[in-house]
Amino acid sequence: MTIYSVSVSDRGFYKCKFDEGTESREKELQVEARRRKITLTADRNIIPVQGSVTLTCNVEDSTGWKYDWFRRTSKYSQVTRPQTAEADESDSISISHGGIYTCRGRRTEPDVFTPESDEVTIEETVPNKATVILQPNWPLIYRGETVTVRCEIQGGGDTEWTYEWTPANLNTSPTLSEHRINSNNYYSGEFKCRGWKDSYSSTEWSDVITLTVLPYRPKAKLSADNTDIPVGGSVTLTCSVVPSSSGWIYDLYKGKKTSEPLNTQDAVFQSTGQISVSQGGLYWCRGGRGDPVYYTEYSDSIRIKTIASNKAVVTLQPNWTEIYRGEAMMLTCEIHDGDTEWEYEWKTPCNTSLNQNEYKISKASSYHSGNYRCKGKMKNAQRTSTEWSDNIKLTVSDNAPESVLTVSPSWLSPGDSVTLSCKVEHPSAGWRFYWYKTVPKLSDNSYSYELLPGSTNGTEQDSYITHGSTHTARYMCRGGRGDPVFYTDYSKPEFVWSGDVHSAVTLKVSPDRVQHFTSDSVSLSCEGNSTEWRVMRFPEDHNCSNWRSMTGSICNIYSYQQSDAVYWCESGSGEFSNAVNITIQNADIILVSPVHPVTEGDSVTLGCKLKRGELLSNVFFYQNDKLIQNDTRGELNISAVSKSDEGFYKCKYSGKESVQSWLSVKAVSRPDSSSSLIPLIVGLVCGIIFIILLLLLYRYRRSKGETFSL
Repeated sequence: MTIYSVSVSDRGFYKCKFDEGTESREKELQVEARRRKITLTADRNIIPVQGSVTLTCNVEDSTGWKYDWFRRTSKYSQVTRPQTAEADESDSISISHGGIYTCRGRRTEPDVFTPESDEVTIEETVPNKATVILQPNWPLIYRGETVTVRCEIQGGGDTEWTYEWTPANLNTSPTLSEHRINSNNYYSGEFKCRGWKDSYSSTEWSDVITLTVLPYRPKAKLSADNTDIPVGGSVTLTCSVVPSSSGWIYDLYKGKKTSEPLNTQDAVFQSTGQISVSQGGLYWCRGGRGDPVYYTEYSDSIRIKTIASNKAVVTLQPNWTEIYRGEAMMLTCEIHDGDTEWEYEWKTPCNTSLNQNEYKISKASSYHSGNYRCKGKMKNAQRTSTEWSDNIKLTVSDNAPESVLTVSPSWLSPGDSVTLSCKVEHPSAGWRFYWYKTVPKLSDNSYSYELLPGSTNGTEQDSYITHGSTHTARYMCRGGRGDPVFYTDYSKPEFVWSGDVHSAVTLKVSPDRVQHFTSDSVSLSCEGNSTEWRVMRFPEDHNCSNWRSMTGSICNIYSYQQSDAVYWCESGSGEFSNAVNITIQNADIILVSPVHPVTEGDSVTLGCKLKRGELLSNVFFYQNDKLIQNDTRGELNISAVSKSDEGFYKCKYSGKESVQSWLSVKAVSRPDSSSSLIPLIVGLVCGIIFIILLLLLYRYRRSKGETFSL
């Protein structure tokens, strides 16, 4: 007897009775009020390729059970026993096929069966590989394009596969292995697939294919490595689609946009988008791909020009490349060879568009610094032009040019020539030099400038020589170039000093010596044929009235500080006096020496003086640091001065030494000894000529038979 679905009401004692009347012993059947729970678990739900899954069946709170295992291949298929379970009644089994699995427990004496467990679905991964194929193989498409995605099962044989896709909206029909993707209906995304042999056996998911859909029609781009075709050469045109993608076939057009693609196109251009052209014109392109053909928008056009053999050259007038703010400059574009009429194009730092052959800069500024070049275009063939000329680099300095003047010598001896040298800072080309002597203007405490002879139009040489200068003078220079002339600033003034006293304007010093103590009062007086005076000092180059008191023609110096300066007078009539060196010393001892030059042949006396006033004896005197007198005399007397006595002198007394001062000796002008020989030589030559004439006359008369007598 078998009791299915045992319930509590089945509890009790049971026995059996045989036909012959014998009975078995009674057995009690105990039935608990609740059902035992049976659980089926799997260590994983998908069987990997050539792998397995372990199933475990368990009856709650009981022992001694054996287990029955069941498998179905679909919800409604017949139940079968797993092959591994026919000889295996254990609580776990290893399976290698997918399906719906259940289990139950049983035990004997008496035979008891649990209900079947809940179903566990196990999927099996087959070794076949799924691959998503794009046809055409364009991972990037544009609005309006269509591609096909196909799921291919490698080694699938004759198996009737069904297909599963991601994204899920492709799973409209499991039997479809491919889907047509219209970019108007789909957005960018990832695609993958797998194949099913049955409900529980599938391939692994394929690798992901990413499809990018751009919501616009692309525009072709045409570029050229050069827009000018060189003489006898060509340029390379490149057609492309951006962003870059594959499969495009390119068409090149020339002329009007209604024209057909060029018949000269070759397979290389259509596949790579590159082609060389040797004719000028207007070019553009577009790309197409697919069947039916999907076209890009047309590219922007590029004008290609043919280069003529003529050469363009930029010339400068004036011909210098470094100029200053405010200068004028003319640049000319010259086309060599041929009488063709040209139009012109310039490239300049200011990007000014000109069609003339001249580019004029009236007042240069820093904006004009940079490279200049030009080319010519034939008027009767606008697509034919010269190559660009070589660059001419123009540098414009914002700093005004400065002139620097040097003079030599700075102190004159009678009859000396003075050399003036003028340089322009940051040297550049084309300068002429203008030379000036300054003339005092006492009315406004300034100077006027007078051009030196021969420099009205400037000199090419950067030096100027004045011969036989005898008087103090103040010089300046400046440079100029171009037309109209652009001038540098005036140089700083430079003096040429003369100690020679002349009658027109004279500076006298009292006391009449070079060196003075700081406690001394020194008076400078101007004498000459003028009623207006000013005493000037160098290096300050100031008027006496600015630093001391000036009364009429006299400047009084009261100095409590050491100084060493040159002084001179300037008259209202515009003249300079002689110049003198005056040294103010905060010392205990000074040299007493004349402030004016001593005339050659005159006598001169040098002394040594202490600050307290007395003249000294036992004084050492030095000329050019060489001891020349060391006796008991307190003075150095030179009875007849010569040029050899000129030099620096100083004195020394009781260990104290004065500073040195220059003793200037003025040479006496003597007649040239050679001039006295001239009358003698002339007389001698005339006498010889007279004798020769007499001899010739004598011989002539003898030949005629005449008598000659003296």
